[in-house]
Amino acid sequence: MNKITLAHEIVEIGRRIYQSGFVAANDGNISARVDEEHVMITPSGVSKGFMKADSMLLIHLASGEVVDGAGRPSTEGAMHFDIYKHRPDVRAIVHAHPPTATGFAVAGIPLDQLAMPELIVSMGTIPLAPYGTPGTAELPETLRPFYEEHDAILLANHGAVAMGRTLTEALFKMESVEMCAKILFTARMLGRVRELPDEQVDKLVEARSFYGLQGAHPGKKIIQQRRDKGEKK
Repeated sequence: MNKITLAHEIVEIGRRIYQSGFVAANDGNISARVDEEHVMITPSGVSKGFMKADSMLLIHLASGEVVDGAGRPSTEGAMHFDIYKHRPDVRAIVHAHPPTATGFAVAGIPLDQLAMPELIVSMGTIPLAPYGTPGTAELPETLRPFYEEHDAILLANHGAVAMGRTLTEALFKMESVEMCAKILFTARMLGRVRELPDEQVDKLVEARSFYGLQGAHPGKKIIQQRRDKGEKK
């Protein structure tokens, strides 16, 4: 993709997550693949609601070095680069702190209750990765076990990360994570989360092919794990 166009797209995604209240001050970071060797990422210390296209940094993926642009890449760059190295299908990543989803992450609760058809079809479940110190190599290490089957992951005591084939897709997945968290929180406050039965979850998983959905998804592993544990719904 044209670098100038991509930079403007990152600016727009930053504006959206800022206006949605998914980040405050200089929180969060956004990146996208330019080609197989280079990634464009937001700079450190800049509000995502007030970025400029010419402030984006071009990074050599293998070395992590800045090859174009001034300033330091986001402190979470290591997490982004690690995802790209392990998931060649991922073209864009959004990391943010959506309040309700981050509340679940702080409470140590994954978003793994199978109650909402749309989420079951699109992402299955949202796991919770163990805590890793932000800005260090610890963080990507905690995420790697979840790369294969998930396009969105809660980061313990930290926030969430969403991946997609485009920046818009990564943004939509982040929005879905927060919406899921809000709905589950409301249901819990009302006293009950009614999960869908296995046969309905099976139908929803099968519907992915009908909708042409791609990306990582735990699929029928969800049902099998419940059956293995004797928790058939």
